[in-house]
Amino acid sequence: MTPDQLLTFACVADLGNISRAAETLNLSQPAVSGQLRMLQDWFGEPLYRRSGHGIALTPAGQRLAAQARQLRQVYKQALAARDAWRGLETGSLKLGASTTPASYLLPGLVAEFHRRYPAVTVHLSDGNTAEIVEALTGLDMACIEGEVPGNLPGDTAVHSWSRDEVVAVVRSDHPLCGRKRVSLAEVARYPVIMREPGSGLRKMVEREFQAAGLGLSVGLELAGVEGVKQAVRAGLGVGFVSSMSMRHEDGLLQPVSLGLTRMLSILMPHASAPSRAAERFLDLCLDSGSVPVP
Repeated sequence: MTPDQLLTFACVADLGNISRAAETLNLSQPAVSGQLRMLQDWFGEPLYRRSGHGIALTPAGQRLAAQARQLRQVYKQALAARDAWRGLETGSLKLGASTTPASYLLPGLVAEFHRRYPAVTVHLSDGNTAEIVEALTGLDMACIEGEVPGNLPGDTAVHSWSRDEVVAVVRSDHPLCGRKRVSLAEVARYPVIMREPGSGLRKMVEREFQAAGLGLSVGLELAGVEGVKQAVRAGLGVGFVSSMSMRHEDGLLQPVSLGLTRMLSILMPHASAPSRAAERFLDLCLDSGSVPVP
């Protein structure tokens, strides 16, 4: 048994899938499978079984996973101590963000971080909220929109960061265009364009319409903000986007207020032992202040 095998097993246990663990660890799938096989041979008990498209831990695997996670925490603490001794002369920072903060908030902050710490390599991956939360254990910090899920890893700290307005977006020739504010009932009369399942914005919109006792006629589902806006341009219905995404439109699309706001949050998945780079970037984000709701 080696420490690397235990660290790999901790990642597989968290994700429940060997392929995704390989991607998170930047290893090949055969390399991960080989480490698991050697660990299982050394332990002398089955640690996991195939289950659907993933794996399920056996009772022995669950006990070993708890020990492996403790080792990973100690490893993170050692890395944090090393970074503290070195300052930020070298290092890396793995960020994840859902669509709105990835597109409209983080680029400027990453540029400022590069100016202050040019030798630190920053990796930024984006996706919807569900995808970012799923990848959380492989990140140093994540930014998500909307309701914070309850299934976060145990050593995760949550920081409220900024408020954002969700608006309806319509074509300039749409009957709702030009209105300062419209009700959900008025929007429900028209076909709507929705983000893909797993989107934090979609969950919020569905929850608000359900609370109002209104149904939605979904004409199209699309991944990403720009896809929604292109569908609105094509006249396929009313979309829902962050008001931040409407700042540089050419006039063909117009935002209409629904009176809906949500919180953008920062997640620190290794809060008891964050890397020095993650601490500095968190400070930069919090010092930037809340983004005002237009």
